[in-house]
Amino acid sequence: MAVDKAIEALIKSKGGIQLDIGCGHNKQVSWVGMDIQEIEGVDIVHNFLEYPWPLPDESVIRAKASHVVEHIPPHDFGFINFMNEVWRVLKPDGQFAISMPYATSPGMYQDPTHCNFANEITWNYFDPLSTRTGSTLYNFYRVKPWRIADAPDLPYKQAIYFDQQGNMEVLLIKRREDRSYNE
Repeated sequence: MAVDKAIEALIKSKGGIQLDIGCGHNKQVSWVGMDIQEIEGVDIVHNFLEYPWPLPDESVIRAKASHVVEHIPPHDFGFINFMNEVWRVLKPDGQFAISMPYATSPGMYQDPTHCNFANEITWNYFDPLSTRTGSTLYNFYRVKPWRIADAPDLPYKQAIYFDQQGNMEVLLIKRREDRSYNE
């Protein structure tokens, strides 16, 4: 995996990068943008559905995907593979912010390329210690472990905001692997 020299230098000088996955023309200042399109603002031209990404393990401090994950084909573990790749490049305790249309919202259905539906329960498949539903959804796929960030001021006490007629936002934290999660 070849890492761009400028990105490699940035990783070394800052101890990691902030990665905007699927940034398009909307990359924030001081973030590194990765997109399949070679357009202004994109620093890493790469299809984020091809793994591994051209980034070293644990080289990302925080990542975000704004209106990206709803385009990831869920068949053949597509979304799970994507989440595992984000986990690979994030540093331990790194943050991953996701914004997307809520599963049953008009915005989810309006775009013919939207194919990956998610609601507030979806994230329990990724958090081995989620107590919100008392379920064991994490053990179903045995993905890389995440923690849904705490948000005491929200109804579920977790950093999941959603409007069933609009968008959903979730903040995940990379957990370290622990065999006890799969017991």
